[in-house]
Amino acid sequence: MKKKILFVFGTRPEAIKLAPVIKEFQKSEKFQTKICLTSQHKSMLWQVLDLFELKGDFDLDIMEENQTLFDITAKILQNFKKVLEEFNPHLVIVHGDTTTTFSASLGAFYKKIPVAHIEAGLRSYDLFNPFPEEANRKLTATLAKFHFAPTIKAAKNLEKEDIKKENILVTGNSVIDALFWSVEKLRSSKELYERIASSVILDFDFKTKYILVTLHRRENFELLPKISQALREIAKSYKNLKIIFPVHLNPNVRDIIFKNLKDLENVYLIDPVNYLEFVFLMMNSYFIVSDSGGVQEEAIALSKPLLLLRDTTERPEAIESGGVKLIGTSKENIIKQIQILLEDKDSYLEMTKAKNPYGEGRASKKILEFLEKRL
Repeated sequence: MKKKILFVFGTRPEAIKLAPVIKEFQKSEKFQTKICLTSQHKSMLWQVLDLFELKGDFDLDIMEENQTLFDITAKILQNFKKVLEEFNPHLVIVHGDTTTTFSASLGAFYKKIPVAHIEAGLRSYDLFNPFPEEANRKLTATLAKFHFAPTIKAAKNLEKEDIKKENILVTGNSVIDALFWSVEKLRSSKELYERIASSVILDFDFKTKYILVTLHRRENFELLPKISQALREIAKSYKNLKIIFPVHLNPNVRDIIFKNLKDLENVYLIDPVNYLEFVFLMMNSYFIVSDSGGVQEEAIALSKPLLLLRDTTERPEAIESGGVKLIGTSKENIIKQIQILLEDKDSYLEMTKAKNPYGEGRASKKILEFLEKRL
């Protein structure tokens, strides 16, 4: 009998990082693979599923406007119980550090179903930064049986928490699998490349120098005024520089960003783009300014310097590699660090030479091979 595997996810980053893993599992004759969506990020989630030609078998459909972490956790637990009872999987696979990840792991634990955690072992060692992600991933580690760490450092973090070595595997990060697949898709089709170039921003010359900016983290909401003011000063000081900013749909983000930046001709505030379009924007950018977790990994793999708008990171390998610089959120330092990359060619080139610590794009195969032996 085939072992029944249930992947659970609800946000776009989870979907991107799990898509190549799911595709590998669907090829295996040893497993019956199904997908449970929580739809925590509904519209953005479906874009990724379409790109990778995946569809959900179950949808908890929890998305509501202005819902709290209490709402998300409670709804997932209540609705996930029915899915577990209907499918009765041998293994639940979750990813990363979202509320979906923790809630699904807790639900599986209540049913005494083993959990495999992909992108395990990341730690900032500050329980409230990032919030609630640091707590989510630590709690998930306690509940999970199998732990797929993206790096040796992440694996050592797990070992310090008394997780058995035989249940930990260093795989690299599956986002690199998804990234390399997307880059190859873009480079192999001139028609697709040109279509994306013309659709992302009308009449924009992507050969021009531009910075790509993303902001979405909950802990940065109250800091958005000063971050956007820093970007405003850069845009006004460097008239020939373009700034492309896909603005998150959350009104807490959009209202402040548009208020401070919408009147500047060299700042392009656009709606969130699909993953293939985002890879295109990263590939063609001069460098990236972001508070994202996954972009830290993608930027290094693309040899794009990244200025990280956070005070701590659970991805210290990115900092140690030299490809990512942790710059905090003070207006003055954001301006200073952007100016350094714009004006100091040696500093810029040094960051582009950083070695990618997140693997060669084979994480999905390693996870599949490990679980084929262990289940």
